[in-house]
Amino acid sequence: MQLMSIDNIKDIRQTIILAKKYEQESGEFDRLMFRHAHYLPNSIALDNAHSTTEASQALEELAVRYIEHVPDFLEAIYQIAEQAGIDREIEPFLQIAEDYFLKPPEIVEGHKGLDALMDESYLAHRLMEELNDRFINHCGIPLAPLDMTRANIIIHHLIGEPFANELDSIVQHAAENLINDARVFETKDFKRYAQDHHARGWSEELKRWPCLMQDLNVELKIGDSNNNEPTHRDDNPEEKIDFIVH
Repeated sequence: MQLMSIDNIKDIRQTIILAKKYEQESGEFDRLMFRHAHYLPNSIALDNAHSTTEASQALEELAVRYIEHVPDFLEAIYQIAEQAGIDREIEPFLQIAEDYFLKPPEIVEGHKGLDALMDESYLAHRLMEELNDRFINHCGIPLAPLDMTRANIIIHHLIGEPFANELDSIVQHAAENLINDARVFETKDFKRYAQDHHARGWSEELKRWPCLMQDLNVELKIGDSNNNEPTHRDDNPEEKIDFIVH
């Protein structure tokens, strides 16, 4: 029996729709992103953001797209796992990711609308990242050709510490409890799947699930690791921001 259901995915998408509607009425998330735009570290580069207002809009667009990616990724990863013949082993991961949205842990209580969904999306995306990492460690390829590392780092910053670190701990605990058995990587179907993708890459998957190749247009200036202090812009909120702009 499948744990993951179409109805659950529909419920996640409906939850996102309701959160966006709440934002239209309240403007709470927009104000939150504007505050973040004043204190972004220099290591974060936003696409075409020349002012605090534009940076705020870019952050909000990033966060909303990050949230909207969750149900798309869940569907894609399940179908990829089903093709690999390991859907039963992967379903608990996806079920937990669904539950982060539909039955969020108590730790995220007190947040509303898109702010709450950003927390829940971070949990889901980080869990999928952990799943991919385990596949890479065992067989040299990810389960699915998605890389949300940069976006996860940005959202980690927007959520803020120590809360984001507490969410990471939840993910680590869940991942460690779900896949401790390397036998999942030793099935005949999965070995065939891994060999196939080592040989031909991911062109078919990327064509079938274009969500896997979408870029969220955010970069990290890794070279600036020694200059990570936030830039405060209260004195002139519309001054040009010293980010890398594509």
